[in-house]
Amino acid sequence: MATTLRTADRSWSALISDLLVGRELTRAELWWAMDAVVGGEASSAQISGLLIALRAKGETPGEIAALAAGLRRHALAVDVPGPFVDIVGTGGDGTGAVNISTMAAIVAASTGVTVVKHGGRAASSQTGGSADLVEHLGIPLSLSPADVLRTVETAGLAYLFAPRFNPGLRQVAAVRRELGVPTAFNVLGPLISPADPQYQLVGVADARMQPVIAQVLADRGSTALVVRGDDGLDKLTTTAASCVWVVRDGHAVPELLDPRALGLPLSSLADLRGSTAPGNAAVLRSVLAGDPGPVRDVVLLNAAAAVAVSHLGPEPLALQLAAALDLCTKAIDTGQTATTLARWVDAY
Repeated sequence: MATTLRTADRSWSALISDLLVGRELTRAELWWAMDAVVGGEASSAQISGLLIALRAKGETPGEIAALAAGLRRHALAVDVPGPFVDIVGTGGDGTGAVNISTMAAIVAASTGVTVVKHGGRAASSQTGGSADLVEHLGIPLSLSPADVLRTVETAGLAYLFAPRFNPGLRQVAAVRRELGVPTAFNVLGPLISPADPQYQLVGVADARMQPVIAQVLADRGSTALVVRGDDGLDKLTTTAASCVWVVRDGHAVPELLDPRALGLPLSSLADLRGSTAPGNAAVLRSVLAGDPGPVRDVVLLNAAAAVAVSHLGPEPLALQLAAALDLCTKAIDTGQTATTLARWVDAY
């Protein structure tokens, strides 16, 4: 039974007790816990206890890395030739914004950067998540690894529905909903793509966790931009400045980015608010048709970050984003982005 699950000296009560006195758990301990979770051997109470005790202590980069690696061990493997970029956010920012990262993924892919986006449905927002928009566009979520590879070859863009490729996520979905507070599983999504992206644009809603995620990626040797708007958006924002952790060569360094430095006017969160999947799809098509406005600006900004991170250099970040912003603007205005979307949809 789950309530008596024990391996050697590992048990749920021991792990939770150690967390409550402030001890950092080891990779072996957390892999043991993740094996039990994915295997359906852990009760809701045990999963809840672990997540809340971790949150109370404060999750370390080592613990988050171990949890992510423990889940990825059970993921459905996807072999996509690199290099490619993932554009993904933790969600949970409470802003109700449109699907910025999904729209930005399409724009970035239309510039020639291969994008393999990992994502899921909205956990708590009244607006649709990335999966809701993708599904509404006519792209199936039940793709096989071979389907993903074919789509990348056809459109330079693919979507990995997190629960399809990471079965462990299904075991904690109900627990997360019932807890109603952010836990480690709220930030694992960007870290468990089975495609193992070489480059990442990662949005983090929780300011406390942004440097933690940046350090996890630095320890992996990844190249990434880990971003959070000062308005709480788990993306680069156009309503205020954004904090950007630049991750490369094993280091993570924070920078402040003001959209006005790139010629983008400030907007408000109300300007970026989304709705249902059909409503968000209509906004996407409006952006791709060339309609100006705050949504276009924020999509371009995030698409530019995805393009820039795919060939991140030593120059100041703002200069690299400015060059990428020009590429993304041209892609939309010449119809390249609309063509990429059509190819993506027609691949099915």
